[in-house]
Amino acid sequence: MPILQVMIEYFNLFKDWVSTLGEKHGVDPLVLGSLYLFSKLCFFSLLGWVLKNLRAKKPFVTQLLFACVAFSMPYLYLVIAGRNISVWVYICIGLLFSYGAYTIWKKVTTKPVSDDPTIPII
Repeated sequence: MPILQVMIEYFNLFKDWVSTLGEKHGVDPLVLGSLYLFSKLCFFSLLGWVLKNLRAKKPFVTQLLFACVAFSMPYLYLVIAGRNISVWVYICIGLLFSYGAYTIWKKVTTKPVSDDPTIPII
C-alpha cells in the first residue's frame, strides 16, 4: 500500500472519530475548531493592544476584558452546548481559565527593565 493511501485512511479514521465524539457530546467539531482558532487570533491581537496601551500609559481595561472573552469563547461553547462531558474536562477548563488569568495579570503588571535607554523594550 502506498504511503498516501495509508495517510488518507488514517485521516478518514480520525475524521470519523472526531465526528462521533461531536455527536456523542452535542458539540459540532467544526464550530469548536473555528471558535478555537478565531479566539486565539483575537486574544493575541487584543493582548498586543493592551501592552501597547500600557506602555503608552493609556487605559487598557476594556481591551483586557475583550482579550479575556476572546480567550474563553471555545470553552464557553463547550460548557454551554456540550452534554455528557466528563468532570475532568470541566476541571481542565477551570485550570485553563485560572492559568490564563494569572499569566495575563503577570504580563500586564511586570515592568520591563532595560539598562540602556536607547534599546526599545518589546
